[in-house]
Amino acid sequence: MKPSLADLPPGQHAEIASIDCERHLSRRLMEMGLLPGTRVRVVRVAPLGDPIELRVRNYSLSVRRAEAAKIGVSLEAAE
Repeated sequence: MKPSLADLPPGQHAEIASIDCERHLSRRLMEMGLLPGTRVRVVRVAPLGDPIELRVRNYSLSVRRAEAAKIGVSLEAAE
């Protein structure tokens, strides 16, 4: 089982492997730049765990933990 974006700690780099959710939600996430093969970095997590701030393609993006849990990732070493 692959880890999800919601499982990653701040500072962790990963590559998006899959988006497993309803079509309208997956389309919205892809429009925001979260495509399979894209590198992302978890910048920080809000104090109560929601939302999660990501760095994607040179911009910051915040997603809900529930959405991040549906995005499968392949882990990369932290830089």
